[in-house]
Amino acid sequence: MALNRYFKQGSRSEQNLYEDLILESIQIHGLDFQYLPREVVEKDMVTGEDIISRFDEAYTIEMYVENIDGFDGEDDLYAKFGVEIRDAATLVVARRRFEQAVATYEDDIDHPREGDLLYFPFSNNIFEISKVQDDQPFYQLRDLNVYKLRVEMYEYSGEDFDTGIDTIDDVELFGYNQKLTLQDSGAPDWDVGEEVVYYAQDSENGPTLTGEITDWDGSTNVLTISQIRSSDGVFREFRSGDTITSTESNDTRTISIVNDDLSVEDSFNSDYSDDISGIFDTSINNPFGNIS
Repeated sequence: MALNRYFKQGSRSEQNLYEDLILESIQIHGLDFQYLPREVVEKDMVTGEDIISRFDEAYTIEMYVENIDGFDGEDDLYAKFGVEIRDAATLVVARRRFEQAVATYEDDIDHPREGDLLYFPFSNNIFEISKVQDDQPFYQLRDLNVYKLRVEMYEYSGEDFDTGIDTIDDVELFGYNQKLTLQDSGAPDWDVGEEVVYYAQDSENGPTLTGEITDWDGSTNVLTISQIRSSDGVFREFRSGDTITSTESNDTRTISIVNDDLSVEDSFNSDYSDDISGIFDTSINNPFGNIS
């Protein structure tokens, strides 16, 4: 038997009304997120993973958080090498709003993508999209109106952030940085955000080592850089005596001292030590007795 012909199984007007109600509900009960599309700069063709990626745009879009009691996931894990925060959540975003807020400005994006990021201003956290479900709820009134996004806490791994939003771009400061003390040559100040380059073979056609300036102290000639990478994938590092050049102003300076910036790691270790002291008794060296 066929469907009852006297009842409409989802007319266009009903579908439009249902979609409008969904949009209004998310805008009432949802929260604003910043959607950060991932741009792959260099890809490993063997493993299919992105070697270098960056985030240059941030689009505001409202989403509904299904986890009304808080984030789920595996919570905080005290591991051997520090604390791992494994918060996760399920978000709902309307298809029409995603097209209006994101897809309109990105030619190659027509739906949320795994690997893109979401900044949650309410808790000042960044989440990474791990899974996109495009068929839940399943064809209500014969239509699909929302995406369900499974997101997990993002772990910074050297990506470049230039969204123009300081609270997002400052995530680079939590990665590996190097402090370079430069020889004083009277050159003008360098700007945060520009790149410096070292030509490994003293030729612009050869391999290069580049980094992004995250801080510059002109009074001490100390330059802090991140996003350190080699153009040919060979491990290289800045050394005393190397000559670096600004890619924007074309100013050239010589490195006199190279130091790793371990302030962030040290602060994390201090916080971890303070927290762990209230959980475990570390005063006992050998809980099974003294060894003579």
